[in-house]
Amino acid sequence: MCYSNSSTSTNVDLSKKYKKKIPEVMREEPTYFASGFAFPEWRIITNKEEIQRMYWGLIPHWFKDGDPNKIAAMTLNAQTETVHEKASFRSVVGKKNCIIPSTGFFEWQTFGKEKIPYFIKPAQATIFSMAGIYDEWVDRSTGEVVHTFSILTCPANDVMEHIHNTKKRMPVLLSDLQSEAWLSGDLPTSELLQPSPSEWLTPVAVSKKIVLGEHPNVPEVQQESIRQIGFQGSLF
Repeated sequence: MCYSNSSTSTNVDLSKKYKKKIPEVMREEPTYFASGFAFPEWRIITNKEEIQRMYWGLIPHWFKDGDPNKIAAMTLNAQTETVHEKASFRSVVGKKNCIIPSTGFFEWQTFGKEKIPYFIKPAQATIFSMAGIYDEWVDRSTGEVVHTFSILTCPANDVMEHIHNTKKRMPVLLSDLQSEAWLSGDLPTSELLQPSPSEWLTPVAVSKKIVLGEHPNVPEVQQESIRQIGFQGSLF
């Protein structure tokens, strides 16, 4: 699953790629590492004219009682195979589709008791377009309208099968043509079950010490680490 992500593109980069306007107030601090369980705010592409900002972890519009973070922690990802069945997702998929721009995501490879973190970055472009869905929830205590999103996942391709070798999943990565169709609601989810080509990905084994450290949001978190136990460099 995709629980850690990065976004280091500038607002201008995103504006040019997705042909969207930049809002007057739009922060662009580089995010080298973000855990979804911290519910970070992200720059999101929808069918609206401007780049949006939303929180990772979809809170359904119908949510009323309890801690919204608890449901958000369970909706960081949405499995494409069941997105039309789950109560949190079925009313928005196809209607509130979005793209999550990413400059690379993190995943773990497991060899017995050893776990190795990888940073998977684009091989043929500078930005991944991850398929997502979003919703709008009203916080009754404040009246604030909170915009949140979830990243769609699909079965892993050959590269990700070797890296995410337990669950064998990966985020849905869209081509430019698919991106337009996804935003307009013209791309059926059945077409998202085929994972993106392995050639789109460049995996890099990174430092576990930094990833698991107190301050992982630094450029060094994306840098290749020394070869670790179980690192299958020949696979790539």
